[in-house]
Amino acid sequence: MLAITLGEPAGIGLELVAQLSKAEKLEGCVLIGDQQLIHQSIPTWPAEQICHIPLKGPNQLGQLNPENAAYVLETIATAVKGCQTGVYQAMVTCPIHKGVINDAGIAFSGHTEYLASLTNTDQVVMMLLNQSMRVALVTTHLPLKDVPAHVTKASVMETCEIVAADLKQKFGIKSPQLAVCGLNPHAGESGHMGSEEIEIIEPAIAALKTKGLDVHGPYPADTLFTPEKVKPFDAIIAMYHDQGLAPLKYAGFGQSVNITLGLPIIRTSVDHGTALDIAGQGSANSGSLAAAIACAKACVRNQQ
Repeated sequence: MLAITLGEPAGIGLELVAQLSKAEKLEGCVLIGDQQLIHQSIPTWPAEQICHIPLKGPNQLGQLNPENAAYVLETIATAVKGCQTGVYQAMVTCPIHKGVINDAGIAFSGHTEYLASLTNTDQVVMMLLNQSMRVALVTTHLPLKDVPAHVTKASVMETCEIVAADLKQKFGIKSPQLAVCGLNPHAGESGHMGSEEIEIIEPAIAALKTKGLDVHGPYPADTLFTPEKVKPFDAIIAMYHDQGLAPLKYAGFGQSVNITLGLPIIRTSVDHGTALDIAGQGSANSGSLAAAIACAKACVRNQQ
């Protein structure tokens, strides 16, 4: 059984789920959210395949309501608990809106960090994937000015080790090959455009190789993200959010999957946001959610 959390109720999450239900692509899935809300969009969805979490306040598509921030977090926490206790084998999350959760007075930086907290996991990694590539991040939701301070030898090594371990365990790749991006333009140009490659990233790669990991780089990001250079690698390790996710989403936006590595559970998600501007218009694309469900099921099979 897979748990699907419906995300921000004013967004497109439930609309995407309804599309997949109509296409009969939700076999073995339990929906976690408000039962009345679910039945408004999917009247025939079985009540026994709903984990009812009631909305905390009124809901209107396209209009954020901070009262429902606690509802959103409760759906996620419920899915995590279900995965931990074996009720669900994996969880798939629809998009949430970080801003409205913070507006409700709840400090929140994203799904990835929240899942780490709920599972008491010290280090997790955000990875997105599509048919073209897999990209994992050393840093996630940080202002760009704060990124260099968080790119350390330890953080690069931990990211690569977690990615390699989960590529083996969840994706069935026996000997993962990883490519590591530099932080600076041209990977620092031999120190002329920054010293992080020489002082931090290269020593991290050397240490990883002594541990038996097949790691290469650091490569300039502007030339690494080309089809012929991406192809030999099982994953690319990017130093910050937009460095890795901009090219990945260009190569497959709307069909990509977000997976949190390093957790004791399987969690996948969509590659997009709540799309408040089109919520309820019937134009949302459910391709990424379908891919996230398929990815979660594949990870479950690989772990069996």
